[in-house]
Amino acid sequence: MLSQVMFKKFRVIFYTTLVIMFCFGSQAGADEKKDIDAAIEAAEQGDAKAQCNLGTMYANSQGIPQDYKKAFYWYTKAAEQGDAEAQFNLGTMYDNGQGVPQDYKKAVYLYTKAAEQGCALAQSNLGAMYYFGQGVPQDYKKAVYWYTKAAEQGYDLAQSNLGAMYYFGQGVPQDYKKAVYWYSKAVEQGYALAQSNLGFMYDNGQGVPQDYKKAVYWYTKAVEQGCALAQSNLGVMYDNGKGVPQDYKKAVYWYTKAAEQGYALAQSNLGVMYENGTGVPQDYKKAVYWYTKAAEQGCALAQSNLGFMYKNGTGVPQNYVIAYAWWNLSSANGYKNSIKGRDLLSRKMTRQQIAQAQELSVKFQDKIDRANK
Repeated sequence: MLSQVMFKKFRVIFYTTLVIMFCFGSQAGADEKKDIDAAIEAAEQGDAKAQCNLGTMYANSQGIPQDYKKAFYWYTKAAEQGDAEAQFNLGTMYDNGQGVPQDYKKAVYLYTKAAEQGCALAQSNLGAMYYFGQGVPQDYKKAVYWYTKAAEQGYDLAQSNLGAMYYFGQGVPQDYKKAVYWYSKAVEQGYALAQSNLGFMYDNGQGVPQDYKKAVYWYTKAVEQGCALAQSNLGVMYDNGKGVPQDYKKAVYWYTKAAEQGYALAQSNLGVMYENGTGVPQDYKKAVYWYTKAAEQGCALAQSNLGFMYKNGTGVPQNYVIAYAWWNLSSANGYKNSIKGRDLLSRKMTRQQIAQAQELSVKFQDKIDRANK
């Protein structure tokens, strides 16, 4: 039985909670030491902005060795005086565990302080904390509230994320036109993920008339910035000949670009190309390699295809236990086609083998969960 493949373009939300605003730019060359000395002197005299700038110099290794603990010290000094940028930067340090133990609650507290003073980056990151439920109970409505605050100030990441909230109907009624509106706002600033997402809207005719050429245009804009999602989606367009002449070699090229960045769906699709010899010489071992990469990220389709490879001994030694384990995991992750394969295979296995396979599928899932933390 040949593996089945589904070419889908997943539009995902990328939420960034690891942004540090570096608000100080020292001059190069001979003036650099003067800038550093001036910053230290002003900071020691209690100037909040200088304290924030000095913290940034330590955080970003600007003219002085990187030192997160010293960055934390100076950000704290400035934050205690109510400096919004310092509060934001201090929040990121707690968020990422840089110079301090990771503490989402303290990050939320500091983001809130800065957000209430109108800091767009803090508003956006606070939206992300509510979206993921980090340091606060998950609350899509509050995520939308803070993304909106940041988006209205022109922050491209928040605009893109707000578009995604409208696309999925999370915290707001689903509204493709509003999704397109906010993606377009972010696109005007050249934000790559928004370009990819806008391409997806044209690809599927959601909120705009379907237009494959415009989809390809926006995907191409995004891939020029190295966006893995857009690389994968552009590969799909070449694979299916939508908006461009069908070209399997170009499809493989773009799948490979995205796969090398770790994008699971592209890895799965690349595995299919190698399995079927489409756009590349047929190579079952490479197919297994890419299916495994995607499967280990939780891609149910790749897990299913990997199950077929082990069941048939294609590119790997035949192994019913491993095949069952991957099919079991794939079915648990929502891919219904794996259920039939798993249940048919179980008729050829002993009870002991089935028990081993079920135990193995739990180990696979544990490994995936640890990698995704």
